[in-house]
Order: sequence, then C-alpha cells, then structure tokens
Amino acid sequence: MKQTRMYPIFALLLAFSACQPKTAPSENTPETALPVVTTRAGNVAARNEISISGNIEGNKTVRLGFMVAGKINYIAASEGQLVSKGQLLSSLDPTNYGIAKEMADVQVNQVQDEYNRLKLMYDRKSISESDFSKVNFGLQQAHAQQKLQAKNLADTKLYAPISGVMLKKLAEVGEITGVGTPLFVVSDIRTVKVNAYIPESELHRIKLGQQATVLVSSLNETFTGKVIEVGSAADATSRAFTIKIELPNPRLLIRPGMIAEVKILSSQLKNRLALPAEAVLHDLDNQSYVYVVAADQNKAFKRKVSVGQLINNQIEITSGLAENETVVTGGQQKLNDGSLISIAKN
Repeated sequence: MKQTRMYPIFALLLAFSACQPKTAPSENTPETALPVVTTRAGNVAARNEISISGNIEGNKTVRLGFMVAGKINYIAASEGQLVSKGQLLSSLDPTNYGIAKEMADVQVNQVQDEYNRLKLMYDRKSISESDFSKVNFGLQQAHAQQKLQAKNLADTKLYAPISGVMLKKLAEVGEITGVGTPLFVVSDIRTVKVNAYIPESELHRIKLGQQATVLVSSLNETFTGKVIEVGSAADATSRAFTIKIELPNPRLLIRPGMIAEVKILSSQLKNRLALPAEAVLHDLDNQSYVYVVAADQNKAFKRKVSVGQLINNQIEITSGLAENETVVTGGQQKLNDGSLISIAKN
C-alpha cells in the first residue's frame, strides 16, 4: 500500500503561521508619575522699566580754528589723544604777522616822536588845538594798529580751551587754512552724556534726576547715571523726544560715539504677573514656555508664554498665563507635554 507524503503541506502551514502579527504588549501598563515642584502664578509690585538705545557724546565739545589765515607749521596731538586745558594744540607760520607787528611798532614810535614835539609847541601855544588834535588822533590810531598786529601774531598759536580728548584732526602740517575754519574737535569726557530718544507714550514716566542704568556693549560694562535733560518738543519724523543721561567717566573708558543701552525704572508701581525665573524654559526657536499643572488629571501640559522684564529673581509673564494657575518650577526638564506628575510637598 502506497504512503501519502505530507511534507509540502506542513511547510506551508509553518510559513503561514510565521507571517501572522505578533501579539502586542498590553496597553494598560501603568505610567510612572514624575515628581515635580510647583508654585502658583501671582502678581508682584514692580516699577515699569523703559529700555532705549542712545549714542554717547562728550560733556562739552568744542570745535577749534584759527582767527587768522596762514600755513600750519605745528600740530601737537593726534585723534584719540588726551589734551590739557591751555596746551598748545597748533600754530601757524608767524613770519608775516611778525613783520606786520614790527611795522606797527615803527609807526607808533614815529607818531609818538611827532606827538612829543607838537605837545611842547602846544603847551607854549605855538600851534592851534586842531593841529595838536590831529597828531593826538594819529597816535591813538597807531597804537590801535599796533594792538591789532600784536593780536594777529598771538592768534597764530591755538590753545586748548578745555581738557579732553582730540576727537577730530581735520588738518595736517603744511596746509593753508582760512580764518575760522574748524580744524580740531576737542571733547571733555570726564563726564559723558547719553543722547537717546524716548517714545511719546513713555515720556510721562521720565523725570529730571531719575536714575538710569547704562550698558556700554563695547566695554561690556554697566554704569549708573541720571537724567539731566528731557526734550520739550518731539522729533517731526519719529515723534520721539530726546533725553540726556549724565554718566561719570573717571577712567576715561567711555568715548563719544559709543552705543549705549539704557534702562530707566519709572517711579510708578504696578502689579505684574510673575514666576520664578527657573520655571521658564526655552525651545530650539527660543520660544519661552512653562509646564502648567492640570490638577484634575495629575498631568503637566506645555504652554507657550511671553516674558517681560526681570523683577529681582522672578520674571514677568506678559501673556499665556493667568493668575493662580499652578506651574512646575522643579523637575520640568524631564517632562513632556501631558506627562503624569506627582507634586512634591514643600
């Protein structure tokens, strides 16, 4: 009797069973609650902070030039160098003015001799009063011309009227300069000013004498100053008002032209919603967010928020959160949106 061969059928059954999906693990595995520390969002009293940018300028800046024309033969300092009050900054070739002064001296001597001779005659009544008056006026004119030429000669030397730093040097030795042409700019920087613009809506918060914190980025230093000027008229284009903040600069590190970031606290107190700074996290797009606790679910959910100024060790929340909502302040780095949590007791 012939036996039936079952091997092919058995192989097909094995292959079919291998293709069946494996049984999924149970979805009822309990999730582990992550321990966190929480706090309630609340209001804190804080002064409004006004942030503006400005340019630094010297306390007093003067533009200097010669009162006479001529050829420059000496310049004492280069740009950026310190100069002292009364220091000789520059001079002109004095030759022509020296000759003019000598001629004026000769003229004075000549008229003086004539005056002395006629004075004796006048005292003896030998000449009329009108003739003597003419020589008297001539002597006065000669003296005036002598003073003028002496002043012109003295004006060939230019002295610094203040102590400060040479901001600009607009000429070189050998150049011909005219009368009153600005050649040098000197600025007193022992005290400097920050010239800034403030929006019209914030003007009422600024008062004379108000304290300001000034960050000079190029120096990476923060300085304290005070408001010394508040503009009375708005700029026609920007509708902003100018303010000036005075800063002491004893080390002369702050120089005109530097950019400053100014922060001014107003005198008005206002309640602001705030959280401990460690409660606020940032994603890859630098978007601020917090984890808000849903008490009925024992879960924490991610929520985007907008932040404002730093108030002591707390940070202002300007939008995205309501007062008395519970927020995670510890352990939030391990959370995901909707994570199960257990609140640790303080």
